[in-house]
Amino acid sequence: MKKAFAVLTMFALSAALAACGSKKPLTRPAGDPVPAKPATAETAPDSDALVTPDSQARPNRNDEVLKRSQRRQDDRFDLPPTD
Repeated sequence: MKKAFAVLTMFALSAALAACGSKKPLTRPAGDPVPAKPATAETAPDSDALVTPDSQARPNRNDEVLKRSQRRQDDRFDLPPTD
């Protein structure tokens, strides 16, 4: 009986968590002031521009696998520690 209760509880919790997500686009609440225009911008950004990350926030990844081994060049700054 405890096992069935635990399974039902887990099912109910997972169903409740699945229902939390919303798929509709973001909108500004009524009466909320528009964000101030940045000093260097020509126009104030719209809501899409505000939620789109720039290239510094999401850099491109380089997942290319090393195809051939290469010897490292000598590093003149790779010095042994001093006492």
